[in-house]
Amino acid sequence: MRFYTMRHKHTCGIDLHARTMYLCILDAEGNVLLHRDMPTDAEAFLAAIEPFRDDLVIGVECIFTWYWLADLCAREEIVFVLGHALYMKAIHGTKSKNDRIDALKIAKLLASGMLPHAYVYPREMRATRDLMRRRLHLVRKRGQLLAHIENTYKSMRQPNFMAKRERSHCGPPSTTSPPHVRPPPPRSPPPTPPA
Repeated sequence: MRFYTMRHKHTCGIDLHARTMYLCILDAEGNVLLHRDMPTDAEAFLAAIEPFRDDLVIGVECIFTWYWLADLCAREEIVFVLGHALYMKAIHGTKSKNDRIDALKIAKLLASGMLPHAYVYPREMRATRDLMRRRLHLVRKRGQLLAHIENTYKSMRQPNFMAKRERSHCGPPSTTSPPHVRPPPPRSPPPTPPA
């Protein structure tokens, strides 16, 4: 687990969602300078942080909506730290939880050097990574569904579904492939009793 340990004059923790985000900005002494709920709009965000742009760091929990904020911070030359969601949950998991508390906790973890950070993928590589993640999900789902069908066939004592599928989708069966249903082996005659 790696932590972001750099010190800054202003620390901003954001609890980010698809349509809204909750900002919490602390000064170097830990005093709350801004604590506000706002829409996820680039112009509104830049206007809100404008008075605190001097040596500002922004911390966000790693969920699916962080791309636009990382790109905006890179364009505006603001330090952006992506918090590792799983490790953050282990550190600050509490009973009381809402957007206001989460934003404050992210800001405090970042200010104290206790925010476990994740790798911020470069913009050019994100599409490939997302495509591979989607493909992996679909491949796993396909395997689960095929196993489910196979188990259903077996529970009904039907012939092997996969062998049937391979024959119907892969052209004529090869002469070396095993037959679809194998006949039982011939029974040997019972031994004759000694005379």
